[in-house]
Amino acid sequence: MDQNGKKPVIAIMRPEVYVVKSRELAESFGFEVVAIPMIELEDMKDEYFDAFAENVFSGRSDYVIFTSANGIDHTLSKIPEDKHSEFIDALNKTNVVAIGPTTRKQLEDLGIAVMGMPGVYSSEGLVEYLCPDVKGKQIDTARSAYGSTFLISGLRDCGANVLETKVYTLTMPNGALQNELITKSLNGEIDVFAFTSSMMVRSFFDRAGALCEGESIREVLENSLVAAIGLPTANTLKEYGVEVNVTPDEYTFKEILRVAKAALEN
Repeated sequence: MDQNGKKPVIAIMRPEVYVVKSRELAESFGFEVVAIPMIELEDMKDEYFDAFAENVFSGRSDYVIFTSANGIDHTLSKIPEDKHSEFIDALNKTNVVAIGPTTRKQLEDLGIAVMGMPGVYSSEGLVEYLCPDVKGKQIDTARSAYGSTFLISGLRDCGANVLETKVYTLTMPNGALQNELITKSLNGEIDVFAFTSSMMVRSFFDRAGALCEGESIREVLENSLVAAIGLPTANTLKEYGVEVNVTPDEYTFKEILRVAKAALEN
């Protein structure tokens, strides 16, 4: 709370599926929450999914990488329900790698054993973690259409054969709610902005631009606490001329809240 006993207001712009848990977590840190999605998730199935599934079922996969809990959910949604147990059994016969603790927990809750995860929860961290052991190996990954290209190119540079399937994509909602977030921001009603992806940054500025408030919203951010979940998101904010105040060492939403709260108290 500030000197007047007012809780700091944080803007959470994560997809609708995360709103309830994100709000509860932010409130546990002492924030008042404005939760308006600036990105949404949309299921997709590309031409590589069947080959991905066949690699897992047949045991050809040496490693299977999941980079988000959403990736797991959208993968399973494409496997026939009567084949779920068989698919999970097949995953348990390979080396399943999770990008971070949230993804790991989702896998383990489904009964999928996780071989490991990197020290740094990012594509760069995954490449560094796996590179010494993957030459000549088959790596399969199911993830977002907006996943970092470095994961694929980095693992191939390490000598791995990589098959990527994109199981969901991200969209940018542009309705009255999103306009409301820009208006609240311009009115000085937000103290902290928590950006958790590059696309979220672009969506936020697209909305501001559509309202002819691009420069004004930049000034708002200059006078607020801006938190980015990791380096790629921070770099995207810099492309828009925004200075990032805090970035957590661990790329999780809980950590972004913790470092933001600590920064306000210092």
